[in-house]
Amino acid sequence: MKNFLKTMGLTLLTLGQLLAPSTALAQDKVLNLSTGAEPPTIDPGLSSDTTSGVIIDNVFENLTEMNNEGEVVPGAAESWEVSEDGLVYTFKLRSEAKWSNGDPVTAADFEYAWERILDPEKVAQRANLFYDIKGAEAYSLGEGSLEEVGIKAVDDLTFEVTLAHPVAYFPELINHYVFAPVNHKVVESNPDWAMEAGEDYVSNGPFVLSSWNHNSDYTLSKNDQYWDKDQVKLDQVNVQIVESESTASTMYQSGDLDYLGSPFGTISLENLPVFQESGELQKIPYSAIYWYKCNISDPVMSNVNIRKALALAIDRQGLIENVMHGAHIPATGLVPPTIPSFESERDYFKDGDLEQAKAYLAKGLEELGMKDPAELIINLSINTSEAHATIAQYVQENWARNLGINTQIDNSEWQVYLDKVESLDYQVARMGWAADYNDASSFLGMYRTSQTGNNDTGWENPDFKAKLDEANSESDGDKRNQLLHEAEAIIMEEMPVIPIYYNENNYVLKDTVKGMRPDPIGRIHLKYVSIE
Repeated sequence: MKNFLKTMGLTLLTLGQLLAPSTALAQDKVLNLSTGAEPPTIDPGLSSDTTSGVIIDNVFENLTEMNNEGEVVPGAAESWEVSEDGLVYTFKLRSEAKWSNGDPVTAADFEYAWERILDPEKVAQRANLFYDIKGAEAYSLGEGSLEEVGIKAVDDLTFEVTLAHPVAYFPELINHYVFAPVNHKVVESNPDWAMEAGEDYVSNGPFVLSSWNHNSDYTLSKNDQYWDKDQVKLDQVNVQIVESESTASTMYQSGDLDYLGSPFGTISLENLPVFQESGELQKIPYSAIYWYKCNISDPVMSNVNIRKALALAIDRQGLIENVMHGAHIPATGLVPPTIPSFESERDYFKDGDLEQAKAYLAKGLEELGMKDPAELIINLSINTSEAHATIAQYVQENWARNLGINTQIDNSEWQVYLDKVESLDYQVARMGWAADYNDASSFLGMYRTSQTGNNDTGWENPDFKAKLDEANSESDGDKRNQLLHEAEAIIMEEMPVIPIYYNENNYVLKDTVKGMRPDPIGRIHLKYVSIE
C-alpha cells in the first residue's frame, strides 16, 4: 500500500465556507472528510496509492466487495461458481448493473479492464496482483500472448477466470480496486477519461466523482444509476485536501470534519493524547506496516551490513512511547501480526540492539573502505507530512547517537516523492503498506523480483522467489504458511526493507455518523455510512 500525505493551502477558511454551494442539500446526508494528498491518478488500472484508492473504492464496484466486517459479499457479480479443482471461477453479473452514463455493465468491461492492466506496453504498478491468473504473468512481462491469459467474457453477463493454481482467497483478492471494471467504450474513445471529475469519468459504484479542484478538494455524489442506490444513505461526500495533520485535527475539533483517521486524513501526533483523554479516540487492528525501503543500487545501501546496522540501531519501543503516544506496535518483521499464522512475534532481530548494530556497522564500513562512521552520510527521503518528519528526526537522532553517522532528511510532495521512489532516486525512503487482502503474500509478494510493482528497492533473491512460488502452488494451508515464514526469514536476513512499526488504525468520528468503520485492511465503504 503506498501511503498518504501531500499539499494544500487551506488554513483559515472553514469547510462550511468552502462548500457554500452545497448548502441546498440536506445536511444530514452530507459527510465532510479530509485527505492528506492530491490523488496522483484516479484510473483504477494505473493507481497504486491509498489517496487515489479511497476514491476508486467508492466510485467503482468490483465483482466482489468487502463489507465493514471484512466479509466478502457479491458486488457487480450477483453470484459465482468455482470448479472442483479450484481453477475456474465463473461470475454471473447483475443484469440491472449500469454505468453512471446509463450503459449496462458487461463482462466485456471486466475483460477489457483486466487485460488493459496486463498489457506489457502499459505501466501498471499492480499488474502482479493478477499473476495468479493463467498466462497473466507471462503476457505482462512480454513473454506470452494475450490468447493464453485465462480471462474471458463468455457473454454479456458471464465472466470466466482460469487460475494457474488454486487461490483460496481469490474472491477477497479481486475486491481490490485494481480489479475494478472500466467502461471500455469510454476509455477507447477518450484517453483522458480519468483526468478530471464529471460526466467523462464514468464509474459503476455507489458514488460518482462530481467535482475535483486539484490540490484543494473533491466531491463524491450519490450515483443515481447504481443498482443498489436505495441502500446509499449519503447524497454527498466533501473531501478537503489538507497536508497538515495539525490543521486537519483542528478542523475536526471545530466541527468542520465528521471523521479523521486513515484512510481519510491522519490525526496529528500532538492530538492523539488529546483525543484519547476525551474518550473520542478509537483503535482497531490494521493489517499495515510503516517501513523504510533501501535502494540496493546505491553504493552504500548495497551493503547488507550497513542496512542491518541501520535497522538494529532504531529504538522502536522508544519511538512508540515517546513520539507516537502509544499508538502502533514496534515491528521486527515485515508481515503484521493481524495476518493469519503470523500472530506470534518473530525474533529476526532484537529491537534497539546497539551492540549488534555497531558490529554490523564496523564490518560494513570496512567493506566500503571507510574508517570513521562520520564519513557516512545517509539521505533519508520522506513525503511532506508532520508525522513523517517527526519520525525521521527521531531515527536521525538514533543513528547519530547510536552509530555516529550523519543523516540528511529529504522532503518532497507526494507525487514528486512517488516518482523518486519508483525511479530509485533515493537512498533510504519512508513508505507504508496496507494489505490488499488478508494474507502474508500481500506484504511479501512485491519483492518477488526486482521488477515486481512496488518493489522500489532493486532487491531480489532467487531463494526468496522460489519460496513464494512454491507457496503459491501449495494447497496445504499449514505447509503454505511455513513457506511464507521461510520467505520472510530470507528477506529479513538481507534487510532491503527496514520495518519500523505495525499500524493500528486510530480514528475519531462524530456521534452522528453511523456505519463508518475501517474494514480489517483499512478501507472505508461509504455505501454503508449514514448521518443521524
